[in-house]
Amino acid sequence: MIFADSFEVESDAVLAPIAGYTDSPFRRIARRHGAGFTVTELISAEGLVRRNEKTMKMLEFYEEEQPIGIQLFGRDPYVMAEAACIAEQMGPAFIDINMGCPATAVVKGGKGGGASLMLDPELAGTIVREVRDRVKLPVSAKIRTGWNSSEGNWEPLVRELCKSGVSFITVHGRTKVQGYSGRADWEVISQVCGVSTVPVIGNGDVLSLEEAAERKERSGCSLVMIGRAACGNPWVFSGRKPTITEICGQMREHLAMNMEFYGDYGHVLMRKHMGRYIHGVRGASSVRNALVTAHAPGEILDILKRLEDEA
Repeated sequence: MIFADSFEVESDAVLAPIAGYTDSPFRRIARRHGAGFTVTELISAEGLVRRNEKTMKMLEFYEEEQPIGIQLFGRDPYVMAEAACIAEQMGPAFIDINMGCPATAVVKGGKGGGASLMLDPELAGTIVREVRDRVKLPVSAKIRTGWNSSEGNWEPLVRELCKSGVSFITVHGRTKVQGYSGRADWEVISQVCGVSTVPVIGNGDVLSLEEAAERKERSGCSLVMIGRAACGNPWVFSGRKPTITEICGQMREHLAMNMEFYGDYGHVLMRKHMGRYIHGVRGASSVRNALVTAHAPGEILDILKRLEDEA
């Protein structure tokens, strides 16, 4: 289907941006397993404008990751607009503005980017307008249900974002103060759908493709975003339960993609993924320890071979 009158999406379940996990290798894997679209990890607008080498690397993606959104965070409307221009040159499907990240380094006590923008709907709207004026791509925003439970100030923000011209809004069903604890409030997501004049994507605690379909129907959202449940389990987008052979095969492919993308450091960056891939596998604890302490890709491959042989 054509989503938000902008780009084609082949599935109702899409991949959430997760810092440290949803890099280019994993986004490609998620798309191969059926994710409707992908989004980069949140990228600093200030870093892009300064052409920071590490930040610029985060912009890179392959065509098979399309449709892909580049997610930016920051607080200065003009810096955000300039960063969006730089990101647009990469050819993504849309620009996403992060208004929900609860990380201390991003929020800066309510005076930074991410979830801080929920405290200032007017500024959030200004950022959207400045970005929209500078790029030709659709512009979206990702928000939370509020700063805390007593300040569930999502409604004025949603109305301002719609008025400012966002193409769609993604809602993580937790407050900033909750972080990633507690349960996502899908009732609030349903309420956002009732107020928003643009499509809404629901996000939070979706563990399977079946649950995604159920959440979509009950809430009235247009798509469902899956985050942590996809880490180590890209099969969540196809609804399949993988065999040990398939898990090991996917880990080998992921390792090879990491080595290609990052060079020799790629196997170190695989460590956080490997523990998630084998979660629930018999003997996972001892295998996990061996995998995360392996000093070379060859050691990892040997461990995976033993894991298959013992299955």
